[in-house]
Amino acid sequence: MRYLDFEKPVAELESKIAELRALADKDGAASIDEEVGKLEAKAGIALRDLYANLTPWQKTFVARHQDRPHCLDYVAGLISEFTPLAGDRVFGEDAAVIAGFGRFRGQPVAVLGQEKGSDTEARLKHNFGMARPEGYRKAQRIMELADRFGLPVISLVDTAGAYPGIGAEERGQAEAIARSTDACLALGVPNVAVILGEGGSGGAIAIAAANRVMMLEHAIYSVISPEAAASILWRDSARAQEAATAMKSTAQDLLRMGVIDSIVAEPVGGAHRDRAGAIANVGAAIEGALRELSGLSPVALRDARAEKFLAIGRKL
Repeated sequence: MRYLDFEKPVAELESKIAELRALADKDGAASIDEEVGKLEAKAGIALRDLYANLTPWQKTFVARHQDRPHCLDYVAGLISEFTPLAGDRVFGEDAAVIAGFGRFRGQPVAVLGQEKGSDTEARLKHNFGMARPEGYRKAQRIMELADRFGLPVISLVDTAGAYPGIGAEERGQAEAIARSTDACLALGVPNVAVILGEGGSGGAIAIAAANRVMMLEHAIYSVISPEAAASILWRDSARAQEAATAMKSTAQDLLRMGVIDSIVAEPVGGAHRDRAGAIANVGAAIEGALRELSGLSPVALRDARAEKFLAIGRKL
């Protein structure tokens, strides 16, 4: 278990528990179950209290935790018979964007997502989940196919933002994001988006302009990272914590403002502590959202989606 800085009290308790168990296994010492039980209860309470009162800055680190399940983990856990498709038919393949077709609990669906990678090799392969224009054009191609064949679209969002490199800009990054966003809004089939960790800027909204937008409890969703916002506003990235608070990018803030539709609960201690539990919760949330949307006509879906986004900010 890799602990975050603010988890130090919990880390110390769990380290003590591990030491006691190792000692008992090694020396055949008398039963220490009672002592271990007390420490486990104490650690559990400390963890619940800590995660019930996370600051926006702390949530930013939880959302970025490298052990948090990523797009491919959710695809493996929720989508059967998944068949990935590659390429945008214009320039090439972008491994940052996962796209394809499969079955969600027996129902044929299209799946889009950003994959950050779980180790160094995978992170480099997937460009840390930061898509290039060809990734968004691939997403647009998949959405058009889904619309043609009447398949709901599930988007799994986890990106710090679109890739800002010179090559991406030369190949039309802004245009690709805009067209992908437009493809989301134009769908005549239900689309559901889940912010798994980070939902960064246009890189996220390009596949998240959906009928239902949900966020995991400790995810973040914003137009810019706290570090970048601090650099722009105050010319001081050290004020990122202040920026994180001001930006209102947590799931709780965004639900209150009407930017998202619901929050998906995470296991105590974050999705990285119970990956299977987090994946199961997301699956249940997606199933419920698709059930709500299943009876709507293409026109009703488009109109409801448009009204949803036009209404953001009206009541603030």
